[in-house]
Amino acid sequence: MKSIRELYKIGYGPSSSHTMGPQKACSLFKESHPDATHFKVILYGSLALTGKGHLTDQIIKKTLENVEVIFDYTFPFDHPNTLEIYGFSSDEKSYFWRVYSIGGGSISIEGVEQEDEIEIYPHQTFDEIKNYCLSENIRLFEYVERYEGKDIWNFLSIVYNTMNEAIDRGLSSEGVLPGELRVKRKAKQLLTKVFENEPSEITESRLVSAYAYAVSEENASGEIVVTAPTCGASGVVPAVLRYMKEKHHFKKDTCLKALATAGLIGNIIKHNASISGAIAGCQAEIGSACAMGAALHAELFKLSLNQIEYAAEISLEHHLGLTCDPVLGYVQIPCIERNAVAALRSIDACGLSYFLSESRKISLDMVIETMYQTGKDIHTKYRETGIGGLAQLYTKIKG
Repeated sequence: MKSIRELYKIGYGPSSSHTMGPQKACSLFKESHPDATHFKVILYGSLALTGKGHLTDQIIKKTLENVEVIFDYTFPFDHPNTLEIYGFSSDEKSYFWRVYSIGGGSISIEGVEQEDEIEIYPHQTFDEIKNYCLSENIRLFEYVERYEGKDIWNFLSIVYNTMNEAIDRGLSSEGVLPGELRVKRKAKQLLTKVFENEPSEITESRLVSAYAYAVSEENASGEIVVTAPTCGASGVVPAVLRYMKEKHHFKKDTCLKALATAGLIGNIIKHNASISGAIAGCQAEIGSACAMGAALHAELFKLSLNQIEYAAEISLEHHLGLTCDPVLGYVQIPCIERNAVAALRSIDACGLSYFLSESRKISLDMVIETMYQTGKDIHTKYRETGIGGLAQLYTKIKG
């Protein structure tokens, strides 16, 4: 597996696969062909179908000057997030890349090996990692440090700070999100609107949701967030971490260890299945984020490896089959609300694992494989194309 630095990416929303991935591809292409003076980019499949709502064409035009962006709504390639980049020089030289945006801001360039494709972890599945950790008597965050090096804590400190900054900005912002949907920001309202004699259970739901909304609304506004594991699911992990830290007064180093554990879970899912909504539906994005949040929660309370695994497994299992159907292609409906629901489910899943981990029948690896197979079976219109589900019905109703 690759470094968790390739999972936690810091960048501008609203979509890691539709903005961060294409931006990275175009930047690398421009660096590799400095004599190119004008460009053409063709977006295919999901990149084309929801590219307008995801601001794909805008980020490409910001990255490449003098560029023509073409939307091709067909699926001529195996990967649904495919783009082709053409470069032309003044002396009539031409260059070409075919790029796949594989989720979480990562890309794969056909025929080109990239430095960030180096794998640093020798184990591939959770079961392999768990057995190794048990034999070495170490926890998952120690496993991460062993293969990433001690500098990983500096990196995770930046991730932690960026997540909290996104929450703070989102909580202080009001108004309407960009785009045709005219969705009102709700994070500040969730934070401040306290009902008389509010039950503690409602307070928890309100605060966790406020933090998830805050990050998700920042993402929808094209502001800086951390992919955890994607932009569209970036509100779950920060919400769980912020709420638990405030409630139980965890120190920062404890939070960083939990982030390392969550990152490892996300990495395993990314390596063995997918974190891309265009490949496997929203189960791959919000389901993976929920599993990461549950593992983070379990590590904060120093639960056993079995309990951490079970918390993550419950979270992903109960997102199986979840479709990705962004209305008008925006990462707003149902995405923002979905982040809040998943954050709360992370907490509930950890609670179940505390009591029931020894009686479970299903492993995390089994659910990851099931999620991937389910994703391949989900119809294309439910995989981030904006032509099925809520997206289809909303368009019909609005006429």
